[in-house]
Amino acid sequence: MTIEDHAARCAQEGGIDEALIEHLVRTFYTRVRSDAVIGPIFNERVHDWEEHFRILTDFWSNVLLKTQRYNGQTLRVHAVLPIAAPHFARWLELFAATARELCPPGCAMLFIAYAERIAASLQLGIAVAQGELPPRPVRPTAAIVS
Repeated sequence: MTIEDHAARCAQEGGIDEALIEHLVRTFYTRVRSDAVIGPIFNERVHDWEEHFRILTDFWSNVLLKTQRYNGQTLRVHAVLPIAAPHFARWLELFAATARELCPPGCAMLFIAYAERIAASLQLGIAVAQGELPPRPVRPTAAIVS
């Protein structure tokens, strides 16, 4: 099922609104704070949880509702963190469980599909930033080739 299919199913089930996004963000990050694997990483760096909730609500609102309220630099923020594949796996596990608990099934799957894309993109970006992978090669454009 494509992400567009998930979006259509979610719309049929009542859709995603700001209240659902904020509820999911608050519930999820409350769980993150007490998690043995990823909690310490967040708790050492986040000093104003209300501000963090606001930023992440804006982020997810931008992703799902295209509100354009978030204008942060997600990769730059995450590239300096001591995180690796197990941290991303745990983040996704907690996120998916929270989404499934709080959202209609199609909406939960939409949140999860985007979360998986975001996690994969961040992991790749961090690996490149840390020199573990070379950046993608630049491909010549038609203007350069011709």
